[in-house]
Amino acid sequence: MNLVESLRAHRLLAIVRGKDPVAALRTVRTLVEEGVAAVEVSLTTADALTVLRQARAELGPDALLGAGTVRSAADAERALDAGAAYLVTPALVDGLEAYGVPVLMGALTPTEIETALARGADAIKLFPGSLGGPGYLRALRDPFPEVPFVPVGGVDASAARAYLDRGALAVGVGSPLVGDAADGGDLEQLRARAAEFRRVVAGEGR
Repeated sequence: MNLVESLRAHRLLAIVRGKDPVAALRTVRTLVEEGVAAVEVSLTTADALTVLRQARAELGPDALLGAGTVRSAADAERALDAGAAYLVTPALVDGLEAYGVPVLMGALTPTEIETALARGADAIKLFPGSLGGPGYLRALRDPFPEVPFVPVGGVDASAARAYLDRGALAVGVGSPLVGDAADGGDLEQLRARAAEFRRVVAGEGR
């Protein structure tokens, strides 16, 4: 299953960013154990490339493990060498289509969305999603009905459901899901949050 297919099926992308590489690796492992299919390790994580490399070795070649905060082709090369299977950017980045892997490219305005698509983006990371909220996504669906959007930034459980109801392919969730786990925080609390988000994106209990 490729990235877009997985996001369509599971509706959730977990974003791991932390100050403790050992804790970040444990966080990735725990999220996967809890059934989160797609996990992104931000390159702003301490020793992010080692985290990616070790996670790939543990999870195997088929895991949907990606690199986030990719801001240049050099970032992309390092991340792919460390085992990333897809790339997530915070903004428009040139040259990533050359690597032949899925790219979730950051964009906010209609012009940026068109530019990202022209640069080969497989899906649009609507960032920062909190700036316009679910209503802004709904407005974008009219001119861009076929574009797969993944809102990121300030997406808690309530916002996640609202975005999905307004046509998001999936939601990207960082701190509301990960909390302080990637800094050494409680993994049992992480498991509970992961279970909650999985229920929310599945539409359970509505």
